[in-house]
Amino acid sequence: MAPVFEQPRENGTIFNDGGFRGIFVKPVIYLWFLTGTGDPLIFGAATYLGVSFMLRTLVPSDHRKGMSLIRKEKYNEAINYFEKSYSFFKQNDWVDKYRYLTLLSSTRLSYKEMALNNIAFCYGQVGDGGKAREYYEKTLNEFPESGIAKAGLRLLNAASNI
Repeated sequence: MAPVFEQPRENGTIFNDGGFRGIFVKPVIYLWFLTGTGDPLIFGAATYLGVSFMLRTLVPSDHRKGMSLIRKEKYNEAINYFEKSYSFFKQNDWVDKYRYLTLLSSTRLSYKEMALNNIAFCYGQVGDGGKAREYYEKTLNEFPESGIAKAGLRLLNAASNI
């Protein structure tokens, strides 16, 4: 990870890469300049909190929609949202890995683990034990210590022995 403060590049600027810093840092510095806020620490903290709350609302939106559908017992529809959530966090692993900072989320479970467990749960609720087992096993392949997946598999095994 590049340091926050670094030496200017050959052309005299550190913001010429067009990446995250170019997209995010330039407008923040410009807003700080426009507002005339004297203390950059307070402005930086307020900006961080504002952006984090925005990300917490927007980024896991598929996960939240899936949870809403589970509460309405619309399990087949929820599966699609959890698959989208898993796909997003799989492609953007750093967002999930550093969710304590990026999403202000203190949950021990990652969004990928939650998505896989929720997909398995939904398949179990619609009576597709084979797919539920497949997703609980996939969860355990990625997250070997997943207590939810272990419990789900034990429940499926117990149900098949009846």
